[in-house]
Amino acid sequence: MKFEDWEPLYEEILDYFSFDRDADEEAARILADLLDRDDLPALDTLCRGRTVTVCGNAPCLPRQIDRIEGTVIAADAAAEVLYTRGIRPDAVFTDLDGATDALVEMNRQGTVVVAHAHGDNIPLLRAWVPRFSGPIVGTTQAEPSGRIHNFGGFSDGDRAVFAAHALGAADVRLVGFDLDDPSVDPVKRGKLIWARRLLALLGHDL
Repeated sequence: MKFEDWEPLYEEILDYFSFDRDADEEAARILADLLDRDDLPALDTLCRGRTVTVCGNAPCLPRQIDRIEGTVIAADAAAEVLYTRGIRPDAVFTDLDGATDALVEMNRQGTVVVAHAHGDNIPLLRAWVPRFSGPIVGTTQAEPSGRIHNFGGFSDGDRAVFAAHALGAADVRLVGFDLDDPSVDPVKRGKLIWARRLLALLGHDL
């Protein structure tokens, strides 16, 4: 999704959650300064022309692992759920609020970390990004520039789906998504509402 197409949705999201665009843009600048490389070609290779399974971190994920095919992309803490079950994701989309030492190890072994900058996670960016020695890609929900990309999408899971489509995946499958999870807090509920709306734009009706 081109930024000019994404921006009206982004403005709606900012209004919905009372987020600060200036803070998002500042976080993107900080992430750009922290990164000394852009491993987008590695992520592109994982997606282009391939079947991609994006794994969300809903409680149903462990029951759906047998549905995973092709390239495995995990949304944030879903990576550790998979890793503890013998599956190292090919890529992890994360704003780093679920980051652990296991993610650092996965990255060392070759998992692409797609680190996302937003106004609320600047301390996490500074704490974690320098620890990643393997392939890494930077993203923002604001306007992209240089090595910081915006494929569309808002939360970790739907951003992964948008990226897979943008990078030419032949087929994108979703497991571990539960957009009706009754156990989430109000902010997460809002994110699930937006995830449903955004994924529907790509033909994923959940």
